[in-house]
Amino acid sequence: MSSSTLITDIAALVTNDPSLERDSPLGLIRDAAVVIDGDHVVWTGEASKAPATDNRVDAGGRAVVPGFVDSHSHLVFAGDRTEEFNARMSGRPYSAGGIRTTVAATRAASDAELEANLTRYLAEALRQGTTTFETKSGYGLTVADESRALRLAARHTDEVTYLGAHIVAPEFADDPAAYVDLVTGEMLDACAPHARWIDVFCEQGAFDGDQARAVLTAGRARGLHPRIHANQLTHGPGVQLAVEVDAASADHCTHLTDADVDALAHSRTVATLLPGAEFSTRASWPDARRLLDAGATVALSTDCNPGSSFTSSVAFCIALAVRDMGMSPDEAVWSATAGGAAALRRTDVGRIAPGARADLVLLDAPSHVHLAYRPGVPLVAGVWRSGVRVV
Repeated sequence: MSSSTLITDIAALVTNDPSLERDSPLGLIRDAAVVIDGDHVVWTGEASKAPATDNRVDAGGRAVVPGFVDSHSHLVFAGDRTEEFNARMSGRPYSAGGIRTTVAATRAASDAELEANLTRYLAEALRQGTTTFETKSGYGLTVADESRALRLAARHTDEVTYLGAHIVAPEFADDPAAYVDLVTGEMLDACAPHARWIDVFCEQGAFDGDQARAVLTAGRARGLHPRIHANQLTHGPGVQLAVEVDAASADHCTHLTDADVDALAHSRTVATLLPGAEFSTRASWPDARRLLDAGATVALSTDCNPGSSFTSSVAFCIALAVRDMGMSPDEAVWSATAGGAAALRRTDVGRIAPGARADLVLLDAPSHVHLAYRPGVPLVAGVWRSGVRVV
């Protein structure tokens, strides 16, 4: 039998409840309280009107926000690429092999080593307020290694993405078409039972538009819904393809034409921005302001991976988005919570409202704005996931 818990004396409660929109998409309630019963939120409102409950938690005049929804990560891997990062940041040329370096380390690792690494970074993210996460394969690039990556990930999240089409496997360097056949054939057969999503890196040096369409179409025929790495390094067909196949999200979206922005704004496809990648590669920032002003739905996620964005901190990405991508603090917090949920086509997370899963983050601050105002500071004072306090 579940027991109810009142969290009260909340200075500012971010609900993301559209019925409370007022002057902000955050549905902000001041001097607020929340009631959790079991694993769901059952009441929100002013603290003075809160109902009686079995238990009580005093927030001490601090802010509460929804648990972060990290809708793009690559957490099943082995090794790291410290030398590559150091060389890049030091202005020296370095040929570490990029993704192929991680592929070699991942293939050589045992299941236990890969899962230990995965759970380490999940715990790290949870301590920083991430309560829902998506993660991908993509560092195995063989039938056995891709399927085991997904099998391991599925033990820890429902949001599992098959990314056999991350790059062309080294063994197929001279025959990319044969690798696409593998990704859409035997590899897909082995991986589909363990995944919800299918993804492809549509970019020069990875997969072109026709190859990406073939991958996503094959995955959709097996019941996997599309998402796509699009327009990260150059202008390309990725965003238009995402809209064409009704992908849940087009991720990166750094180099966009006006037609790309318009297509996103008039579709269900979420533009997922990953500023950790630009930070770690000194690349151009995505223009979130342009997307938002056009009416596109924007999500913010970490892209946590060992090569181009080795951060698990959504709060850090919020600060980058506010500082360098034209987002207001309200917009960035919405995009890291409700936006991430939209990128996963979820309505049960990313908000604090009756019926939502009880995923909440107590900040050691009086306002959600401190996530951008105090970058790099560990502001998470408590985390509830599915109604259970885990931090």
